[in-house]
Amino acid sequence: MGITTKEIAKICGVSRTTVHRALNNTGRISEKTKRMILETAEKNGYRPDLLATGLAKGKTYYIGVVVMDVNNRYFSQMLSALEIEARERGYFINITLHQNDKEIEKEQLCKLADYHVDGIILSSVNKGEEYKKFIESLNIPVVTIDNKIADKIPFVTVNGRSAISKAVCEIAESGYEKVIFVCPPLAEKNLENIYVHEERTAGFKEAVKKIHGLEYVIIGNWDYQKQAKKELEKSEKKTAFLCTGDMFALNLIRMFEKNGKRAGQDYGIMGYDNIDFLEYVTPRLTTIDNHVEKVAEEAFNLLLQLMENKNVAETERILETVTVQGETI
Repeated sequence: MGITTKEIAKICGVSRTTVHRALNNTGRISEKTKRMILETAEKNGYRPDLLATGLAKGKTYYIGVVVMDVNNRYFSQMLSALEIEARERGYFINITLHQNDKEIEKEQLCKLADYHVDGIILSSVNKGEEYKKFIESLNIPVVTIDNKIADKIPFVTVNGRSAISKAVCEIAESGYEKVIFVCPPLAEKNLENIYVHEERTAGFKEAVKKIHGLEYVIIGNWDYQKQAKKELEKSEKKTAFLCTGDMFALNLIRMFEKNGKRAGQDYGIMGYDNIDFLEYVTPRLTTIDNHVEKVAEEAFNLLLQLMENKNVAETERILETVTVQGETI
């Protein structure tokens, strides 16, 4: 066990109040005394009692993070980015997973509130005014990412509608005459919050209507590989797939390879997210950068402002994104 502040005070011949001033860099204390205390603390392996410090300041220095799962590379990268943001600011994160289950999500949020975390970052599968009331009843600052719950709930995401709209234009400009939009989560539209996918779908519909002569199909179910195969087989036009997730795109590429068709040659394909292991995939997938690190930074900064009771004028922050060029369009 490390040395206590009481023992440091006895060694240095000062009061515990003086020791606390030196360790916390507060109050009036001479540089000589401060240096002596800090050197004594380091020499004897002093470790601060974070629980006691938190209780004294009315903080736990824990941030709750609730996301779907860690199998999805986007969420794995998000958790990593949030942990870095938290650590740099002296906080720890408590990670919980809701597995796309609405009730589990509510249970996890209640538990985090019972543990008195200082704030929560949430990627929700719930939505609506009633759920908004539940979030507000927690009496803890909450910032949502990706899926919007309701107006006036702090929210950070990227502009998926605009990103998909621009992607459609880029695909058409590359000479493709038909674009197949692949968004399997649309099958869950009436069951859970799929705000990000609905926004991307809206962007797609807006874009294709503006491009004369561009044929399009929307695949919105989990049997998307089978349907995509049929669409490509019957198509007589130069065809590209636009997927709302990199993993959907990679699954299609693997499926088509088994059928002797190669991405970028026999068809075009673009993903969404720019997950980290795309650099190991050949041909390199053209995709849309979801700016996971920027979203994490913006969400954490917003949460800190709310935790510090600052007057935040804008609690909805939409970040712009870009297409990452690869070899498949």
